[in-house]
Amino acid sequence: MATREKTTLATSRLEHRYVEDLGPGSGRSAPRAAPRSDAAVLGLDGEWRFRLAAGLHDTAEGFEDPAFEAGAWDLIAVPSMWQMHDLDGEAPYGKPQYTNIHYPFPVDPPRVPDANPTGEYRRSFTLPDEWPEGGRTLLRFEGVDSCFAVWLNGVRLGDGKGSRLPTEFDATVHLRPGENTVAVRVHQWSAGSYLEDQDTWWLSGIFRPVSLLHRPEGGLDDVFAHAGYDHAAGLGTLMVEATAAGRVSVPELGIDIATGESATVPVEPWTAETPRLYDAVVATATERVSLRVGFRTVAVEDGVLKVNGRPILLRGVNRHEWDPDTGRTLSVETMRRDIEIMKRHNVNAVRTSHYAPDRRFLELCDELGMWVIDECDLETHGFGHYGWRENPANDPKWREACLDRMARMVERDKNHPSVIMWSLGNECNEGENLEAMAAWAKQRDASRLVHYEGDYDSPYVDVYSRMYVPHDELDGIGRREEEPTRDPAHDAHRRSLPFILCEYAHAMGNGPGGLADYQRLFERHERCAGGFVWEWIDQGVRRRTEDGREWFAYGGDFGEILHDGNFITDGLVFSDRSPSPGLVEYKKVIEPVRIVIDSGERTIAVANGHDFADTSHLRFTWRFEDGGEEIASGGLEVPVVAAGGSVRVVWPEELRKAAATAAGEGWVTVRALLDGEMAWAEAGHEIAWGQAPLPHPQAPPVIGAGVAPAAVAAGYRLGGAEFDALGRLTSFGGIEIEGPRLDLWRAPADNDRVAWGGLSTAAHWRERDMALDRLEHKVLDVEAGGGGLTVSTRVGAGGARIGMSAQYAWSYDPEAAKLWLTVSVAPEGEWAHPLPRLGVRLAVPKDLDAVTWFGGGPGEAYTDTRAAARIGRYEATVGEMQTPYAFPQENGSRIDVRWARLAGTNGTALTCFGAPHFAFTVRPWTSEDLEAAMHPHELVERDRLYVNLDAALHGMGSASCGPGVLPEYRLPAEPAGFTIGFGTERS
Repeated sequence: MATREKTTLATSRLEHRYVEDLGPGSGRSAPRAAPRSDAAVLGLDGEWRFRLAAGLHDTAEGFEDPAFEAGAWDLIAVPSMWQMHDLDGEAPYGKPQYTNIHYPFPVDPPRVPDANPTGEYRRSFTLPDEWPEGGRTLLRFEGVDSCFAVWLNGVRLGDGKGSRLPTEFDATVHLRPGENTVAVRVHQWSAGSYLEDQDTWWLSGIFRPVSLLHRPEGGLDDVFAHAGYDHAAGLGTLMVEATAAGRVSVPELGIDIATGESATVPVEPWTAETPRLYDAVVATATERVSLRVGFRTVAVEDGVLKVNGRPILLRGVNRHEWDPDTGRTLSVETMRRDIEIMKRHNVNAVRTSHYAPDRRFLELCDELGMWVIDECDLETHGFGHYGWRENPANDPKWREACLDRMARMVERDKNHPSVIMWSLGNECNEGENLEAMAAWAKQRDASRLVHYEGDYDSPYVDVYSRMYVPHDELDGIGRREEEPTRDPAHDAHRRSLPFILCEYAHAMGNGPGGLADYQRLFERHERCAGGFVWEWIDQGVRRRTEDGREWFAYGGDFGEILHDGNFITDGLVFSDRSPSPGLVEYKKVIEPVRIVIDSGERTIAVANGHDFADTSHLRFTWRFEDGGEEIASGGLEVPVVAAGGSVRVVWPEELRKAAATAAGEGWVTVRALLDGEMAWAEAGHEIAWGQAPLPHPQAPPVIGAGVAPAAVAAGYRLGGAEFDALGRLTSFGGIEIEGPRLDLWRAPADNDRVAWGGLSTAAHWRERDMALDRLEHKVLDVEAGGGGLTVSTRVGAGGARIGMSAQYAWSYDPEAAKLWLTVSVAPEGEWAHPLPRLGVRLAVPKDLDAVTWFGGGPGEAYTDTRAAARIGRYEATVGEMQTPYAFPQENGSRIDVRWARLAGTNGTALTCFGAPHFAFTVRPWTSEDLEAAMHPHELVERDRLYVNLDAALHGMGSASCGPGVLPEYRLPAEPAGFTIGFGTERS
């Protein structure tokens, strides 16, 4: 290599050594809260000139010089993430990549590849004429991923790491009157990337706001509002630390004190249920700072998590910041929408996985009411593949970087009453740097708890936290009977701590199952403070097909070699923020008011599960239905119930009268609704509901004597039903029907096909001994007798020894014009694993698209995801009955169906009857089509509809990352029988 080239390379490496430096940055100002004030501010968001370089070797020399000509560069929005631009077009700045645990670059800390996409940004701005003289001016970046350096008017201000945390630089002496130029060089990979392996898309750019902030002489660079609450006395105590002496006023409370002084006055406390905020002003001669103060005290007493002296139960979610169009760049409207949807679904807590969120999100949590575990921008999960060797969390060389990230989060967010815990990070295993972070946080802010999950001995935290604990183990922890710690010295400390599941109920695809079983344990054991479902939103990237159909991409859809597929789509809301069936189920499971109806005693019990709020904000209604049709409804007088209290009321006279008229199956439903408008929902929004049937013995269906089948040229005729020579139904009442025949298979759900540490359930179903995905049907005998038609068959697969005998007994009731089928099955051989389903599948004409059913609804439900299914009469199109999971899979089954009617526009209809119930699914494609598709838009509707009528279905569980299906929800292979009826209409 020539001497000049060697010199150039050495100079470049020296200039850019900050990229691989273990430190958190240089030239930065001290972290602070940066509260809202009347000091001058100039926003720098908008269009910036932008160029993407392939790496450090490709950067533009002199780009920081104000005279540099960048007019030919692209324009890009700041804030934004450069990989999210024009993905359906040329994707000029690269594409997203998703990995869960693996680093997408060689694990060689702190080095990163030379192929390191580097964005170069430039923007000119004019300093307003009225910009104050004197004091200081800071250039503030709220978030830059993953590492960056900054120049102002050609002078280097410094550099920084810590993508989801703010960084400020002192720009005072380099600002000019009039026009100024800021230049920023952003690197996709850096040493900081080793600390940010956070189960999300790898994306880059200036993705949060940028601003210029004036700091006046004698101003308030930082304030820390300490606002505790004495629940016994009903008094709040306010003391504000500040970097300059000033006055603190809270007009509503009559407080006017000096900074550093305290005042104790009667207040209404802040809670997530009653988010009472007081407007405070901290002022000096040169600056006024606005604060929203919430008085509350967080404590652990006898191993119980308490706020304001009362135990709280966290009904939480883990929230990544995500927008399907802009990545981690979110608008305030999107942040508010997240909280509104959470509140409408009874969620009361957020863990900010796995980094501190946009600070405006925390302002909304303060305002709308949400308990928050604020998590540090730290995860080193990828080192787990290598026995945690060189783990930065346990390496002194990384201590400054780890402590810096903790400090920047705590200092920024310390004035938010919604934040009740500081989390050290996620999945970093164990290490001395974590212990140092915990010690620093407790020294700086003793008013909050410290959380960390990865060290099960829990020596330096205030809560015992785990992930994906099975139900039986959770029960033991609740009883304080968990296994002892590895270090006996820590055992007594850990047993004195409250317990939370910081992640549980993995919401990937259809599921999660077992939510109600978890909630019962949370409510049973006071030590258990609740949990956080993983996770809030499917992190799909919005795409469109050439013909304009929308779909959402996941790992591997951008040509990545290393990726983790659809493990990124595991949210309670879909990528477009529409609620999934899992969220609807979660809302019911965690509802804060329990309504129990006793049809025998004619009473209604209302238990208030709120931690603080009484029920004065709710009104109650009742409805009585007979056979799924509403007969009567009205308001229900319920006395105001205090938090933790309960009351029992008698049925209103109108309900008693309506129930007395029931001719069929009667159901009583009682609902708790918002009595007035809230900041997050309209009046009338449903908070909780309860339902119960009138005593109604389930009589077996009246099938009648039946008629003898008649032999015809093609096979057999039984009443209005036609069968082929092998006894297979071909039509009924003039409606073409294919089947029904025994169906044991389902398109595997994510919880079936994904497993950690062994074969998945779906792999067992597919293995040679079962081979349920390729069953063949063999007719053994067809017997036409006086009572009907009996078809004996055996079901098995090529290469499989085990099988299933199935007998179909057909009869026709001429008086009721119903065709009845009784299916009897018996397994042959040894079945070591449960069945996916037990039922029959049939195909019918596609025009029977209008569906009405009486049973569970309105959405899908399975045996361990059925809490939200209420019995009623529902209508939908076939299309509306499909659940568009990002990865197609089993979906759409309605549970406990008494009857279901499929009708066409020409007056033709087919009705299916249960004896007494069945699970009902109808699709425009087969289970095999579902299994073959990778995305919903790849499903192609066939020329008929496929109907499943199931006696039973295997549960869902959450084995994609957690426990599988609980024993009581498994479907064993054993002898069974079930009966289904059919009726037709033709106009």
